[in-house]
Amino acid sequence: MDLRAIAMGLAFAFIWSSAFTSARIIVADASPLFSLAVRFLISGILGVAIAAAMGQSWRLTRSQWYATILFGICQNALYLGLNFYAMQTVEASVAAIIASTMPLLVALAGWLLFGERLRPLGVLGLLAGFAGVALIMSSRISDGIDLFGVALCGLGALALTFATLAVRGATSGGNFMMVVGLQMFVGSAVLFVAAPLFETIYVRPTWPLALAFTYTTLFPGLLATLIWFLLLNRIGPIRAATFHFLNPVFGVAIAAILLGERLGAMDVVGVAVTTLGILAVQLSRQPVQRSSAST
Repeated sequence: MDLRAIAMGLAFAFIWSSAFTSARIIVADASPLFSLAVRFLISGILGVAIAAAMGQSWRLTRSQWYATILFGICQNALYLGLNFYAMQTVEASVAAIIASTMPLLVALAGWLLFGERLRPLGVLGLLAGFAGVALIMSSRISDGIDLFGVALCGLGALALTFATLAVRGATSGGNFMMVVGLQMFVGSAVLFVAAPLFETIYVRPTWPLALAFTYTTLFPGLLATLIWFLLLNRIGPIRAATFHFLNPVFGVAIAAILLGERLGAMDVVGVAVTTLGILAVQLSRQPVQRSSAST
């Protein structure tokens, strides 16, 4: 993994993790699915306009259309839609921690479903990663966390895991900003249908809502998604998914600083264990370096 990929991964992880805090601010003053649908519509218009100005074409390859539609449904409508809905009752830090299980789920699915080799270090990493999340959740459950909201976050993580595995090699071919813009339209269309079915639509105009909505639309919405597609194309889904290990670290820290969410000793230990577990999984999936002996 080169320095550019590392920089892209760090930038993606920080921006993506900040979205949990901005989402929590948004759903305090607006219905979650409707506000997310509007955000995707605006992001889609901006993304396609920028792509057109860059000379990119909407004539995507068949695999890119597949990736666009799948990510639009699984990442935007399901993963983010379920997380937005859940954060009406679940803290941003909790949503970020659950989202951090995605690389663990990717590795677990690759091992169990696709027969990919996972060395003993990886098995230990999976156990440690899920144990860290369980440690955090046990503390939060004892404090009366909303289990329905937790379940929605978990389903969202599964949806993003499925999309990440399903688009292996499907993001190549250029036109990345156009792909980002078009997948925003897909997510927006799905959520505009879902919003009146699952919620009472409302918007209370406030400055925190305006600032959080603008930030979420431009940064996690457009910039982070573009970086993610470029990262998938550069290093592949397995290595790219590893940067999600920073989600609990950044997500919990940002929520604590901006929202004043509590950070207990069990949270710190759980985040550390989860982070180490994901790193162990990633190290176990790296190609074995063989040095040839000189003769």
